[in-house]
Amino acid sequence: MAATHEVTNQVPDPFGHDVAADPTLLAALHRAGAGWAEEDLHRLGVLAGSEQAWDWARGANDHPPVLRTHDRYGHRVDEVEFHPYWHELMRTAVSHGLHAAPWRETRPGAHTARAAKFYVWGQVEAGHTCPVSMTYAAVPALRTTPELASWLEPLLASTEYDFGLREPHGKRGLIAGMSMTEKQGGSDVRANTTTAAPQPDGTYRLVGHKWFTSAPMSDVFLTLAQAPGGLSCFLLPRVLPDGSRNPIRLQRLKDKLGNKSNASSEIEYEDAVGWLVGEEGRGVRTIIEMVNMTRLDCTVGAASGMRYGAFRAVQHATHRRAFGAALIDQPLMRNVLADLVVESEAATAVAMRLAESTDQALAGDEQAALVRRLGLAVAKYWVCKRGPMHAAEALECLGGNGYVEESGMPRLYREAPLVSIWEGSGNVAALDALRAMARQPAVVEALLGEIDLASGADRRLDAAVAGLRKQLGDTSDLEYRTRRLVEQLALAFQGSLLVRHGSPAVADAFCASRLGGDHGGAFGTLPVGADTGAILDRVRP
Repeated sequence: MAATHEVTNQVPDPFGHDVAADPTLLAALHRAGAGWAEEDLHRLGVLAGSEQAWDWARGANDHPPVLRTHDRYGHRVDEVEFHPYWHELMRTAVSHGLHAAPWRETRPGAHTARAAKFYVWGQVEAGHTCPVSMTYAAVPALRTTPELASWLEPLLASTEYDFGLREPHGKRGLIAGMSMTEKQGGSDVRANTTTAAPQPDGTYRLVGHKWFTSAPMSDVFLTLAQAPGGLSCFLLPRVLPDGSRNPIRLQRLKDKLGNKSNASSEIEYEDAVGWLVGEEGRGVRTIIEMVNMTRLDCTVGAASGMRYGAFRAVQHATHRRAFGAALIDQPLMRNVLADLVVESEAATAVAMRLAESTDQALAGDEQAALVRRLGLAVAKYWVCKRGPMHAAEALECLGGNGYVEESGMPRLYREAPLVSIWEGSGNVAALDALRAMARQPAVVEALLGEIDLASGADRRLDAAVAGLRKQLGDTSDLEYRTRRLVEQLALAFQGSLLVRHGSPAVADAFCASRLGGDHGGAFGTLPVGADTGAILDRVRP
């Protein structure tokens, strides 16, 4: 075929860079005393920025998991088949300790180091981070029952990925899932109707359904069911100690907006065998720390997606020319790009601070535990809410090229709403913040104390904090106003972190726009005078 035109003005593939070369991320890593992890983080970052990792992500999403309920003889098998590239993504995540490995790590800042890796590797493909996150989050719940934790925790923390349905004792490593919501209740798990009947051997038999079971191919699950003493938490393996299949029936896989590489399912328990975790009647209390850990990952995941979106937008604009100049040199595009970077860095700063507070709280720091309690709910609400808007704007920076699947940007866009829904959608997260303030008033002063560490450094931040204190003192129509209050808390928290630890250009733009009100309703409305050059330099590879 004869050539009809010469192809010019094309943007190179977004490969060949170190995703971990992120100044906000690296500074947070060292502040938390986790600098020992930087070398491994960079190794992971180089892989994350490679064409090989891009191919793994594309293959795992182009060929989503398939449910096989029966074998060719008609026997029930309830297995999920994955593309080989899914296993490469999982193997990389597990070998780098993105799952439960921090629970076995004795060096300081282990959870911050793990969050940094989660943030870097999540920019490759977000779907597989779901089972990785749940494995991480399962450990604190299991520790309420030492006899279960003693044999499961070493396998959950193993850096060997050992896929396949076999008895847990015979595997080199385990992946954990979570199964809580039901058709009639959703987030209201106290409305669950699944029953758990105690047996003479100390196990329980569960009968009922779950409407949304994440990662049904996992080795073990934490689930909620109604025991004689009330709603309780249980551990269910897919394969029982005698090698037989636990009767957990996979009814179908969910056809989701995004998260295509990851399997999510509807299941039924037909006298499934489970072991009690914690005490009867205290299921929500037992599993709440698992929820907190996954909420941390929701925030880290949202920040990860924003960083990827900002990087792709800046990379495209750097190499693409229109109307006689590179896109990145055109004033309005610079405003849009810089605004995306400001949002991304604010999200990264707060996500990593909450990872650090997790390390501190686990080490016995009561003040850090209070900051974490309210800060997690606040950040889960706000950062995850910003993700879809950020992804849409980043995609638009690539124009029509960003709208086609080959760019990878539609996958980012479809994935972005998930973390705002998972582990409590917007209202659930906002009301959890309100509940924390009511039940533990000390969390308010703890978080305000953290924010006040930047007092006097920026007049716009100071004014925002003064207004926030006034809002907190007004109890009228409090539930109706919860979203606005939580948003203001999140913005003040982010502003304080950026003023204390961030780039002066980013901090100034954030305080002027998000706290000073000098901003429109869309990205790309930063005030005149924002140092867009210094801001954009923080993302250029």
